[in-house]
Amino acid sequence: MDDIAQGSTEESVEPRFLIIGRVQKPHGVRGDVRVMPYTELPERFSWLETVYVGETDPQPVGVESVRFHGDVILLKLAGYDSREAAGALRGEWLQVLESEAIPLEEGEYYLYQLEGLAVYTDAGEHLGELAQVMETGANNVFVVRGKRGEILLPDTAEVVREIDFGNGRMTVHLLPGLRP
Repeated sequence: MDDIAQGSTEESVEPRFLIIGRVQKPHGVRGDVRVMPYTELPERFSWLETVYVGETDPQPVGVESVRFHGDVILLKLAGYDSREAAGALRGEWLQVLESEAIPLEEGEYYLYQLEGLAVYTDAGEHLGELAQVMETGANNVFVVRGKRGEILLPDTAEVVREIDFGNGRMTVHLLPGLRP
């Protein structure tokens, strides 16, 4: 009963999507595109039969071929058979259904699952709600908004002490200089 009150993906009317890449530009003249992967397992592209194109209203598109070229993926999508057609995909997000996501290991989570968690210090002080996760080169940064304003917390073992999805709570240790 608690899961329903908090909202679960099983009860959601609309499907949830996870971003796995972004189209950079056309490659060649036959409609291939260069894709920057946004997944820790780029090989997953070779297993796809369908990918959802677009951010706000993702549309299913068949995957015809996948090749790996350095740190990018060369992807051929059904219906995009020329360089000009592939050019229309420039900047588009590529997504998969959450139900088709790679299973996570124990203790792993998707970043979007953190948003909305209540954030407390290890001394029990309520800091606010985790409003956003900013992905940076070094480590992620959590944006926490509360009564005292906005706090930026690095996603490091030193700061993040516990994530308790069952209770919708994150416990953090505030290092000097992190307090607003």
